[in-house]
Amino acid sequence: MSRSHEVYRGVVFPWMCDHIGHMNVRWYSHHFDDAGFHLWSVIGMSQREMHEKGVQVVVAQTTIKFVREMKAGDLILIKAGITKVGNKSVVHFAKMLNADTGTLHATEETVEVFFDPATRSAAPMPEEYRKRLLPHVIEAEKI
Repeated sequence: MSRSHEVYRGVVFPWMCDHIGHMNVRWYSHHFDDAGFHLWSVIGMSQREMHEKGVQVVVAQTTIKFVREMKAGDLILIKAGITKVGNKSVVHFAKMLNADTGTLHATEETVEVFFDPATRSAAPMPEEYRKRLLPHVIEAEKI
């Protein structure tokens, strides 16, 4: 089983670029956020399944590191994986690459917590999900 997954592809459009000609930071967040939704599905936990079981996760923290600018016309490839499974949270790490060259442009580390909508606070992770997530853990450097 692969623990590093391709979770997103996109393109940098001219209207995503700022006044100095590179993709504005808001769009890095946009692409990484979309990729994060797909990560759950590619590891076998679809959004539909989670919704039907009443399981919710919310983003508690993201950290983006900008490595190299992306410009209009660049093709985006995001690879990601689960790097930590806690009692209430999951950490995943993603790399934004140029799909044509493989050049690294940015990374994002995201902490998501299991969430109880009734109390509006973090909740213990259901044991079923913990067991399903643990085999997917990978070191960030190997993504």
